[in-house]
This record gives sequence, C-alpha cells and structure tokens, in this order.
Amino acid sequence: MTLWALLLLALPDLPTEDQWLAQAQSGQRQAVALIYEHYFDAVFRFIRWRVDDDATAEDLTSEVFIRLLDALHGTHAPAHSLRGWLFRVARNVLYDHRGQAQHTADLDESLAGPDSDLLGDLLAHDDLAQVRLALRDLAADQQDVLILRFGHMLSLEDTAERMERSVGAIKSLQFRALSTLRRRLTDVAVEAGRD
Repeated sequence: MTLWALLLLALPDLPTEDQWLAQAQSGQRQAVALIYEHYFDAVFRFIRWRVDDDATAEDLTSEVFIRLLDALHGTHAPAHSLRGWLFRVARNVLYDHRGQAQHTADLDESLAGPDSDLLGDLLAHDDLAQVRLALRDLAADQQDVLILRFGHMLSLEDTAERMERSVGAIKSLQFRALSTLRRRLTDVAVEAGRD
C-alpha cells in the first residue's frame, strides 16, 4: 500500500467529524462516545511517545477527553477541526504534566515503516537508546513535528493544521528538528569513538 493510500485511510471524514461535533455540542451522548472511540488511540499514541509508561499516557489521554466534555458544556468548544483541537489539548496536557522545560519523546521502533526512510535510518543507528535521548533533547515543537510527520505519517498540511502553523513554518521546523537530531547523533558517535 502506498504512503498516499495510508494517509487517505488515516485522515478523518471531515463531514462526519463535523456532524459528530455538532451532535456532541447538542448533548447527544452517542456522538461523544463515537468521538472518543474514533480518536482515543491516536491521541494516546501522540501522548505515549512523550511519557515513560502506558498508565501515565492513559491518564493524560483521559484528561484530554475530560477537557473536551468540559468544553462542550462551556464556551470553549471546538468550532471546527475537532482532530486539531484534540491534539492541541493533548499538547497542553503534556505541558501541564511535564512543564515546558522538559518534554520527553519516547520513540518506539514501530515508527519505522516502509515509507519512512529517514526515520528508518535514524532507527538503524547503533544505539536506539541514543536516538531516544536525542529526541528528548529536542524542543517540544520539534518533537511534535517529527512524531506527527513520521509517527502518524501526516501530510505537511495536516501537521500545520494540528500545530496551528503555516506549511512553510512546518517545513522549516521539520528541517531544523532533523538537522538537530542528526547533529546530536553524530556528536554521540564521535564521543563513543573516543572511548
């Protein structure tokens, strides 16, 4: 299956998403359940790559959906792009959990796929633990862009929407993130060679 076919399968059906959102805002519990079932796994994976264990990721993912319920009953409900709103809240929950000074990314070998040559090259690095440590040292927005682009295999446009930035800004951020990651891994390799 091609990358484009996978992306098309992963993208939400926006009319359905808009319909679920409208129904949830009008108080229909079944719509809230559908939203939860449809987005829980993606939000969980997004958070799991940044925390150390499944239990914490589950708790934080639940907090995202609690905030959705609170927003639906208040004035801050998502007006459009439910998916983008959920991931923005997930980032905020992570910030609340860790503080902005230290965000962690726990990259799993499952990120590497047949269409992610660059990430595959990074994961082929001699020491996967070094790759994980290098990712943890990246700024939170750099972690986000790499996980969304290569972990979730999102397009530039979808990544830009979720991160509330322009496509050009995402390209630049991705370039800087990959450059920093490569540089840190090269530094680690050089230091290991000295030992």
